[in-house]
Amino acid sequence: MNAPSPAASSAGDGPLRGRTVVLIGGGSGIGLRVAHQAVAAGAHVVLGGRTPERLAAASGELGDRATWRTVDTADRPSLDGFFSGLDRVDHLFTSAASYRVGPMRELSDEDAESPFVSKFWGQYHAVRHAAPKLSPDGSVVLMAGAAGARPPAPAPAYAACNAAVEGLGRGLAVELAPVRVNVVSPGTIDGNLWSHRPADDREAAFAQYRRDTLLHRLGTEDEVAQTVLFLFTNGFTTGATLYPDGGYTLR
Repeated sequence: MNAPSPAASSAGDGPLRGRTVVLIGGGSGIGLRVAHQAVAAGAHVVLGGRTPERLAAASGELGDRATWRTVDTADRPSLDGFFSGLDRVDHLFTSAASYRVGPMRELSDEDAESPFVSKFWGQYHAVRHAAPKLSPDGSVVLMAGAAGARPPAPAPAYAACNAAVEGLGRGLAVELAPVRVNVVSPGTIDGNLWSHRPADDREAAFAQYRRDTLLHRLGTEDEVAQTVLFLFTNGFTTGATLYPDGGYTLR
């Protein structure tokens, strides 16, 4: 058993104390930052993803309030096995996705469809498999993106996918009530996702975002994670989309 993390040791008695928070994509990036904040709030987190080594390392960071299980949101038997091993799900956040982005006239059909296959249908099927385990006073937070409201570049399928995830959140909020379902739609975040892209592309995108957003800076993974925890814990918010984007969608 791992030693308790400092965050776990200081956990208080707030609304996440003792709750089970499931984070598909929790091994890195925004999902991992949500995990750290949830553990600090007293939750037990279950990390899901495709890479055992990454999940094990993340769980080691988090201490004895964290466990992990492999899962692939594109594989429905994998999702079934993942959720069947859980007694209950109090809160679910699904940030895992893999896709290609680009202009309609340049992408192959397979690449153009990839945001829907992974980000839209991956989240849809994750929630569908989680539904029997969701606590009546629990919640789901889906991951979209500010590009759904304001496309930053020619990438119509990707923009449409993010808008569709926002619609999915509203539809699920109606169907799953009293379970709450909300959506987080971040702007450009200086974090794990962009760190794996070519430096020239990254810096050009960052400079453009700084010009385009009201606060003239990038967001952080912790700022998005704070938004997710708000949606987990605010018991009167459902069917909403929040934009931690520095005002990008207003320009």
